[in-house]
Amino acid sequence: MENVYIYMLVALAVLAIADLVVGVSNDAVNFLNSAIGSKAVSFKTIMIVASLGVAMGAMSSSGMMEVARKGIFNPSQFMFDEIMIIFMAVMITDILLLDFFNTLGLPTSTTVSIVFELLGASVCVALLKISANDSQTLFDLSQYINNEKAIEIILGILLSVVVAFSIGAIIQYISRILLSFNFQKKPSWYGAIFSGFAISAIMYFILIKGLKSASFMDAGFIEAITQNTFAFIGISFIAWSLISMLIISFFKVNIYKIIIVIGTFALAVAFAGNDLVNFIGVPIAALNSFEAWSASGILPSEFSMEILAEKVQTQPYLLLIAGLIMVLTLWFSSKAKAVVKTSVDLSRQEDVKERFEPNFLSRGIVRVAIAMSKGFNSILPENTRKKIDTKFTKPKMNYAATKSQDLPAFDLVRAAVNLMVASVLISIATSMKLPLSTTYVTFMVAMGTSLADRAWGSESAVYRVAGVLNVIGGWFFTALSAFAAAALMALILFYGKAYALTALLTIAAILLVKNYLSHRKKSLEQKAEDSLERAESSSTQGVIHESAKNIANVVKRGNKIYSSAINGLATQNLSSLKKNKKNIEKLSNEIDDLRDNLFYFIKNLEEPSLTASNFYINILGYLQDMTQSLEYISKASYKHINNNHKKLKFSQIKELKDVDERLENLFKDTKAAFDSESFEEIGNILNNKRGIFNLVTEKIQKQVERTRTEESSPKNTTLYFSLLLETKDLLTATMNLLEEYHNAHDDTVEPAKIIEKAKNEEE
Repeated sequence: MENVYIYMLVALAVLAIADLVVGVSNDAVNFLNSAIGSKAVSFKTIMIVASLGVAMGAMSSSGMMEVARKGIFNPSQFMFDEIMIIFMAVMITDILLLDFFNTLGLPTSTTVSIVFELLGASVCVALLKISANDSQTLFDLSQYINNEKAIEIILGILLSVVVAFSIGAIIQYISRILLSFNFQKKPSWYGAIFSGFAISAIMYFILIKGLKSASFMDAGFIEAITQNTFAFIGISFIAWSLISMLIISFFKVNIYKIIIVIGTFALAVAFAGNDLVNFIGVPIAALNSFEAWSASGILPSEFSMEILAEKVQTQPYLLLIAGLIMVLTLWFSSKAKAVVKTSVDLSRQEDVKERFEPNFLSRGIVRVAIAMSKGFNSILPENTRKKIDTKFTKPKMNYAATKSQDLPAFDLVRAAVNLMVASVLISIATSMKLPLSTTYVTFMVAMGTSLADRAWGSESAVYRVAGVLNVIGGWFFTALSAFAAAALMALILFYGKAYALTALLTIAAILLVKNYLSHRKKSLEQKAEDSLERAESSSTQGVIHESAKNIANVVKRGNKIYSSAINGLATQNLSSLKKNKKNIEKLSNEIDDLRDNLFYFIKNLEEPSLTASNFYINILGYLQDMTQSLEYISKASYKHINNNHKKLKFSQIKELKDVDERLENLFKDTKAAFDSESFEEIGNILNNKRGIFNLVTEKIQKQVERTRTEESSPKNTTLYFSLLLETKDLLTATMNLLEEYHNAHDDTVEPAKIIEKAKNEEE
């Protein structure tokens, strides 16, 4: 009997380690997004600071472990065997749910997931106990579930969304009015006072509130501070303001960067102190339960778990091990970077390729917000409104000296406010033993400051609001799916025992490995050598040379896509055609991304080289024409086979193969010319263009004759003509692109680069 529970403990230990990995990958967004988004310091420095914070926070997390033992259910109502089922169901569900969100690159709440998993599993087991007891009814469920505490936790989590968004927006609005976007030009005492306020708030709530239960904090010191709170805050504010003034005046250090470093450390401490319970609280509670039961000598079905209601100090070595795993995950998890990117992009001050599509709700919210803004502005005196507007006027960016993708997502003031507000809110909740969702708080603070900072302009608002709604919708999905999935897992384990546990662990392992491989494959595809790159040159000849790689890649991928479509039609291979359809969609999206970057490209140009913009715009237009033809060919082929229409005749397939062979030779010659940048070879290709056009025209004429005499399938005829006509359009776009290059290229001119220009300006 005991062997089964040892097996469960080993499984829980393994799941705890895996849960730490997937959990930190998701929650890294909580304390990294402000520092990464503002690019205040190097990425390596950010990671070192965050790692130290996570390690220290993990060592102070012991008090929060009580939530897993008695925060959701009444342990005295459950026996040891039932408690182990609840804990196993929770951990299996948690790791699968978090890994699913990580794979999607969406931040979700580890706190919400663990709370609703505990609730779902305990409710399921409680209902099974009630159904087996004739003297109990559904109304007795309240004896098993800690209703008051559970409702307090759930309401606290939901309330944090509104509070975090509102406070973040208010503090950012006030900060921006006081400091403006030209905060670096303000007198140094502005930064010193802001720093004094920010660091005092962070230090008080993190070092005193957040770490007051840590073993390394002196109890007498904590008590003295608690009894003299206002005096401590006042002295701290004055001291930090003076220290900041000295740093600014004598060391010429940017004080806002120091605030961000301290804030990142503080938020990492708060995260680990508050959220470690989400990952190891359940396994530690299971270990405590097992130790108590094994020492009792009572049957597992008769041993009541009221011992979990007592306060138990978690072993420091367990916290240390958990902290080390979190730190290692922080450094090596690629999924953590994907989740951070979503949050940063939704907060970005400048335009970015929007990930989320607008919907009815986001459009309605934006319209209402615009109407309210107009109403509010009509009340304000004109002079006041103009004065406020000047505070929100952004300085002109030097696009010519900076690559667009290297620009920070937002400035140092907003990053400092994000960290300050989030740290304070999370630390207050930690000190009150409330498992506040750090994800909800940090994300909603970032969204509130973005709104107040006017980052959601008319060109991006509907996309950003849609993104926020998607993330919040994901949170509700987390709660519902966590409750339902944990209840289902508990039901399976209740009846299946050890056999069901083995099956569930095997399925979980398979799903985790599959998601890892899928994410790795996706990451490798994004880093593929034939991905398209944005132009960064500042002259026509520079753009010609720089775009050559893009042209070669499009031609290479276009050649493969065209051949795959013809081969898929010939063999009626639906899966191959489906994959081909995805490949052309990916290529089309990459070219759309290049077109979206036109604004920054034109900003980069030197005044005498404005003809480069016309050249680049034309090139992108021809590339888009090529992909549109390839997209039509690919989709038409897939649709024909997917609808189970008649197979093309042998003669038709043979003729398409002839065209494919000629097109393949054309694309190979074109790719070779662009790979070697031997643009004089383009002339030879253009001289032979009439031959391939004549070949396509000849195939069209043959099909016309077949249609009049022998063709009996309208669908085949329509498809065949469509493929040949789109092939002509593809050839036309390709030849136009080649002519553009042939006419514009001048090998006597050295191409200018932005990097060189910026370097010369610095010298």
